[in-house]
Amino acid sequence: MSYQAATAAELLGVKPKNTETTLTLAYSVEKGLPVSALDKFAGRVSPNDVRRFTYRVVPKPTLERRRKHKQLLTSEESDRLARVAKVFAFGIDVFRDEAKVRAFLERPHPMLDDNAPLEVALATGPGADAVINLMGRAAYSGGV
Repeated sequence: MSYQAATAAELLGVKPKNTETTLTLAYSVEKGLPVSALDKFAGRVSPNDVRRFTYRVVPKPTLERRRKHKQLLTSEESDRLARVAKVFAFGIDVFRDEAKVRAFLERPHPMLDDNAPLEVALATGPGADAVINLMGRAAYSGGV
């Protein structure tokens, strides 16, 4: 499994079965991640405001219903969560400090039209790619 996919899977509590594969996370997302993955990751990415982050991934009434009926997240919700986990994993690789990653993700950035990187990453896959690109520029002195 690739390093960042493995880190993202670990952040979400996704455990590979018998053999590790680069598709372990993809299969889990397609099937639907458990609500516990959202809870676990929210505590890492937004420890001071877990609920706010959680409800940006899954609306409050929907999340309460999923909890009540012990349902998995949909593949769309799981994809959104995995996308941000991938961004966060890349940030850990770049900044080597989760607090610095959180600070970067929450602070509006001029190269993202003054949007917070976390919001951009939550919105779309290409948005998450733009955030990863921006962090990559920071890592390799490309200027941010």
